[in-house]
Amino acid sequence: MLNPIMEPKRPSAERKLVAPTAGSSAAVRFPADLPPPYVDERLVEPETREERVSGRRVLAMPANPEHGDQHTELDRIIGNYTPPGYTASTDLLTRVGPGSDFATDTCIRRSGIDPRTQSRYLEEVAFEVVNTQTLPAMVERAEQLTTCGVRRIFGVFVKKGAIGEWSSTEGRFVMLDLDDVIEDRTLVRPLPVRALLDAAEADKAVGYALEAKGNPVIAEVREKGRAEGREEGRAEGREEGRAEGRAQGRTEGREEGRTEGREEGRTEGREEGLAEGIETVCTLLGIPFGPRQRQQLEGMDVEARAALLATLKLERRWPRD
Repeated sequence: MLNPIMEPKRPSAERKLVAPTAGSSAAVRFPADLPPPYVDERLVEPETREERVSGRRVLAMPANPEHGDQHTELDRIIGNYTPPGYTASTDLLTRVGPGSDFATDTCIRRSGIDPRTQSRYLEEVAFEVVNTQTLPAMVERAEQLTTCGVRRIFGVFVKKGAIGEWSSTEGRFVMLDLDDVIEDRTLVRPLPVRALLDAAEADKAVGYALEAKGNPVIAEVREKGRAEGREEGRAEGREEGRAEGRAQGRTEGREEGRTEGREEGRTEGREEGLAEGIETVCTLLGIPFGPRQRQQLEGMDVEARAALLATLKLERRWPRD
């Protein structure tokens, strides 16, 4: 009896899902440890709907939106995450075994020709979008793919909104936490699991993948952003500088004004005090102090008024013109 799909375990932090080691049960065995047939020896006619699974003829039917939309998104993500030296394919027929010749939805293989077989390389990682397919059918395919040497197999379970990785040890798809990332040599950078189900996260993931691959458009956009940022910074800096300069100027102007005002106030106060003193001395000493003397006094500065006051005290008369 098949084990049910497990719900994901919630980790305390992001986990990295790495590929099995070479010594594990998922290590590549095909074709070195298995006799022919090889990956491109067909049991079915390519470019048709026909597949073979354990000798049974199966027709791959056109997809509903739930499957087709998810498949398109999966192809977009994996195609952009494939690093140099690897090739991503859609619906690629693979001769999985003596009685099986079928395709996975999306897969990644080494680019070029395998010198051992003079055929393309076997895919290393495969993805299946699971919508109306039965779990037993998916398990059968996963077991045969693993047996022929496919290292990792992921299922995108549309109705459950979940991602599972096939475990040959447990004989089932183990659900991944959406906060996990998938690491593998066939991916240019760690792939967030959530991006396989969330369009917005997929957009971000593709952008990071293109950046990791040195995409010239991404570099151009980034450089343009830096240039615009520098120009905006200069403009903001100039405006801030003007504002600071105006504020500093006002502060310095007020301070200088206060200083000058205090000095002028002292001078004016001293002039007024000397004028009052001169008028008082004239009154006490009986020195005439009329309009003519007042007019003369108004034209004098502090030093002249101080000298006049001294003269009045000494000579007891108004100086002659």
